[in-house]
Amino acid sequence: MTVRFHEVVFLPSGRRATVPDGQTLRDAARSLGEDIEAICGGKGSCGKCRVRILNGSEGGLHSEMGHLGPLSEAEIRFVEAGNLRSDERLACQARVRGDIAVWIPEESRAQRQVILKGPTPRPISVVPIIRKYYVELVPPGLSDPIGDWERLSGELADRFGLAGLSIDLHALRSLPATLRRAGWKATVTVWDGREVVRVEPGYVEKSYGVAVDVGTTTIGGYLCDLTTGETAAASAIMNPQIAFGEDVMSRIAYAKEHEHGLAELHRALISGLNGLIQDAVRKAGLGTEDIVEAVIVGNTAMHHFFLGLDVGPLGLSPFAPTIHRSVNVRARDLGLEILPSANVHVLPVEAGFVGADNVGVLIAEEPYRRDEMVLIVDIGTNGELVLGNRRRLLSCSCATGPAFEGASIKFGMRAAPGAIERVRIDPETMEVQIGIIGEGELPRGICGSGIIDAIAEMLRAGIIRKDGGFNRDTKGPRLRPDPNGLMEFLLVPASETAIREDIVITQSDVRAVQLAKAALYAGARMLLRRFGIERPDRVILAGAFGTVIDRERALTLGMFPDVGIENVVAVGNAAGDGARIALLNRDKRTEAERIAREVEYVELTSERGFEEAFIAATHFPG
Repeated sequence: MTVRFHEVVFLPSGRRATVPDGQTLRDAARSLGEDIEAICGGKGSCGKCRVRILNGSEGGLHSEMGHLGPLSEAEIRFVEAGNLRSDERLACQARVRGDIAVWIPEESRAQRQVILKGPTPRPISVVPIIRKYYVELVPPGLSDPIGDWERLSGELADRFGLAGLSIDLHALRSLPATLRRAGWKATVTVWDGREVVRVEPGYVEKSYGVAVDVGTTTIGGYLCDLTTGETAAASAIMNPQIAFGEDVMSRIAYAKEHEHGLAELHRALISGLNGLIQDAVRKAGLGTEDIVEAVIVGNTAMHHFFLGLDVGPLGLSPFAPTIHRSVNVRARDLGLEILPSANVHVLPVEAGFVGADNVGVLIAEEPYRRDEMVLIVDIGTNGELVLGNRRRLLSCSCATGPAFEGASIKFGMRAAPGAIERVRIDPETMEVQIGIIGEGELPRGICGSGIIDAIAEMLRAGIIRKDGGFNRDTKGPRLRPDPNGLMEFLLVPASETAIREDIVITQSDVRAVQLAKAALYAGARMLLRRFGIERPDRVILAGAFGTVIDRERALTLGMFPDVGIENVVAVGNAAGDGARIALLNRDKRTEAERIAREVEYVELTSERGFEEAFIAATHFPG
């Protein structure tokens, strides 16, 4: 069968591609590095990938709307709701049937997120799994022609008591040249007292490792001195898998529905990690092969994508992972560009979607050593909760959805330059003050911390009721009907925005936040009920998002039980800190394995009374 091809040009960049008949505009754009928002993973449900189709001669080709396939059911819904104009299509739905010119508006471009994943200052006891030994060997002679490895291993056994060592093939291959070039004086790197992973010429004091927190949206990495425990460099990137979908379930669906989907997602993640590592070693003035150990944490889906494990079962009840226990694997087997023989340690998974990242949080915060009752809340697309103390720990996973990350919000966006991150509303005049990410930026949309602020302020000002509905008695022109007669609140008029549109909060935006916060609160209530208590003594907000939201406004919305603002503490990227701790202290890996098995996982969907608690929690407190 003959496959037809068509020309596609994207403006204003002018990039063009020849694509097969039937390919989506989104896939064509991705092949050229044109980053179009893909929050829903190409399902056509978020509407963030709107593009404008140009008619006439553009870029040396004849373009018209008829050169695309018919509107999909998803697009028809947007048209009927008045959210898709006659010259617009959704890039994830529109299929190329002829030459086409496409204008990508600024608001549809994936923006580089402002990433806050730096290390938190914590005292860490260094108990290294990697050790270095300096040796000076007697060169071989006719009277003593034993092999280089036997000569080296014998010296290590005699001088340091390291009997029965093995050597990695990568290190073995470089051994003869290294020893002879260095005049038989070398530094040997030994992993876990069992295996030689590197031989370097001369005396080398330092060893380095990398700890990585693989988040659904962002990835943070810390390059650490394995002797002193100091962080030599930190780096962070957007998770490149975002191109396949904003949330975990979208990516799992992509892996299942595409023949090579899992491999694509695995490669995208490894490629992103390699870029992150290269950035970190460049900052520290090192080489990638100077990294001799790595520790990885992430939720269960990221854990599986990283290892290239089948994610299909994670999308179906009972959400069983391929493996619970920790994993040790060679860097070269994953394509990770550090020392090929380096060990990569992946912390264990708890259960379902409560993954290795939560185990990292636990060994960082150590609720199992406390007497007070602590609720740890990791807010993200998939919220994770842990409640307990030294006597017992319970955990659960809450499907909060992407509202807290700016998705499923009409003018929602990531925490990128131009995002509204702070909102204050005068309850007397209804005048709005906003804080925007980026100096001198005009607002383009609103990110997660901004939407929490906005709705909390609207609640305080009486613009919305406790049930989430708009109060039509609100004075002033900001509360108004939209073209469909539904109410919306004007945050910023079009004349003051970068997108030349009014930025508003809609009723559906309020509902999305209600559902997200209800999932967290109801999850916490189920865990508290298991303990027979009304509230914890302390709430710990883990994750980078916890450091940027306003704690008082989060309490106003009822995102978690009210313990008094003085007992709500943000601890930063605790999952990443847990990865650093496991990298620097081998004993903590054993502890992580034990704690992961001791935590009792609560499956909320089968918990009696959860649905009623969830419905009740959709109301705002007060």
